Amino acid sequence: MTTEWAWIWIPATITAAAFQVGRNAIQRGLTEQLGTIGATQVRFLYGFPFAVLFAALALWVTGSQIPLMSWGFAGFIIAGAVSQIAATALMLGAMRKRAFVVVTAWTKTEPIQVALFGLFVLGDHLTWMAMIAIAVATAGVVLMARKPNKTADDSKGGWQPVAMGLLAGGAFAVAAVSFRGAILSLGDGHFLAHASWSLACGLGVQTLLLAGWMSLFDQAGWQRCLKAWRVSIWGGLLGASASQGWFLGFALTAAANVRTLGLVEVLFAQLFTWRVFLTKSSRNETIGMILVVIGVALLLR
Repeated sequence: MTTEWAWIWIPATITAAAFQVGRNAIQRGLTEQLGTIGATQVRFLYGFPFAVLFAALALWVTGSQIPLMSWGFAGFIIAGAVSQIAATALMLGAMRKRAFVVVTAWTKTEPIQVALFGLFVLGDHLTWMAMIAIAVATAGVVLMARKPNKTADDSKGGWQPVAMGLLAGGAFAVAAVSFRGAILSLGDGHFLAHASWSLACGLGVQTLLLAGWMSLFDQAGWQRCLKAWRVSIWGGLLGASASQGWFLGFALTAAANVRTLGLVEVLFAQLFTWRVFLTKSSRNETIGMILVVIGVALLLR
């Protein structure tokens, strides 16, 4: 069954990247109102009910039982959950200091780190063509992040948003490999059921962790998070839908392949910026986008 549907990782990943741009935009808008932790919790708190719905539908459609979970599964889920919380908070913190597309680009240095973590932790070997594709696409992303003609806004925050963006990419890499490890640890079964169940468990852990932390240390922020449900619920829906796509990809191929193809998110973010903020692309951004497209084409080939 998995072999027959292996190609699904491609449309699932592209769809996930598109949904993630929308979710990031909503979270970025909520950061000023809710703070970095509050905006991070939106992704998990309001995404969890949708993830549970996705898991229930997946189990019903595939005729699967709830998977048997091991301590290995729990370890991978917790590692992925904590890493993703840290990555999201770092990303949103960086976005408060720098442009939406620039920070998105910095976090997308992730695929190289995913490839290394995946090799050492899960034994996910990649072909030479895949490694070249990762390098080319990542080079394109780094080039897009460079601003040849700096303005006062571009230099705002100095080196801190750069470091935060790169650390976010590393934490996202750990999360991607951990979640793939969780799915694989469930053993034989339908990939849709395993991916959806792992997502629901991951979001459940993340929601509980942040809810506990905010209840103890940021009760005012917790109250603001609950009151902002009208906007937040859309962030939750987009976030859960994006995560569903990522997890389907992790179930079917190496995390490095998924996260490299996921670099199309940078192109979607650029398109979003053109349409919403009415900004034009620089020469570096244009060349970078071409390299991302070439890298993705090499990967798919």
